[in-house]
Amino acid sequence: MASGSKTVIIAALIGNLLIAVTKFIAAAFTGSAAMMAEGIHSTVDTGNQGLLLYGMKRAKRPADAKFPFGYGKEIYFWSFMVAVLIFAVGSGISIYEGVNRLLHPHPIESPMINYIVLGLAMLFEGVAWFIAAKEFNRVKGKWGVFEAVRRGKDPGAFLVLFEDSAAMLGLVVAFVALLAGQLTGIEIFDGIASICIGIILAITAVWLAIETKGLLIGEAANQHVVRDIREVVSTHDAVAKVNEVLTMHVGPNFILANISVRFAPGLSGEQIQADIERMDRDIKARCENVKRIFIEAERSAEQTTAGAPNHKPHDGETPGAAS
Repeated sequence: MASGSKTVIIAALIGNLLIAVTKFIAAAFTGSAAMMAEGIHSTVDTGNQGLLLYGMKRAKRPADAKFPFGYGKEIYFWSFMVAVLIFAVGSGISIYEGVNRLLHPHPIESPMINYIVLGLAMLFEGVAWFIAAKEFNRVKGKWGVFEAVRRGKDPGAFLVLFEDSAAMLGLVVAFVALLAGQLTGIEIFDGIASICIGIILAITAVWLAIETKGLLIGEAANQHVVRDIREVVSTHDAVAKVNEVLTMHVGPNFILANISVRFAPGLSGEQIQADIERMDRDIKARCENVKRIFIEAERSAEQTTAGAPNHKPHDGETPGAAS
């Protein structure tokens, strides 16, 4: 999945870079605010893909003493920064250019250049969108689009697709405005298009920020993963009751699980420790993204009455945990 996301991001980066250059050249020759807004849009998208690649690279760093669970959440941070940049830079400048053009309208020179550039941009953007859509469909499986975005834990799988979708919509707006201005002679269509492109970017940015916020602050694994963990643990004869199953995504493919278990009475500490090790293996075999597991052994009522110790298996020096 990570490899697929990287391919999508690289394809989008190359496409947006080519598109940005052609749009700025067209804006320089024609003086179109909508084309300038589109050039800014593609430049921001290019920078965004660069940030995502940078985040993916940093997220692969191994765990250390300062970050014992690794750096997987870096991809969530940089994805959130992408949303901020789309809103602040892309949307802000596009709306500013549009308002400025409404206040000081002037005719667009050599509109044919804009038509050619918009056609090329649609071609480049369409290729990048197709690659992103293909990867997204592979990842989302049986879920619907919005459900897949809500449940997805890899921002690269959906962020580029929706950036490209917003870009395609912006190109359509720019094309319609250019044609309307040429046919009617009304110069404000260019400014209106620039403002509309800015609004499209703002909506995209806010939505992406909402979707990445939960992952950044510590979103739980999907419910089917939690159910699988609970089922695996409950099948062990030594387990009397499974209490809490707490999970958190530390990265797109790294889940941390903390499980509270009440063991059957009469078991020795060695038996409990051996069963915890079996549970650890069984959970990781069924849930490939669960990388670290901490299991806390709760004291049963019978053990409390008998004065048995509240045994908490440990991982290294961490009480109540197994990994």
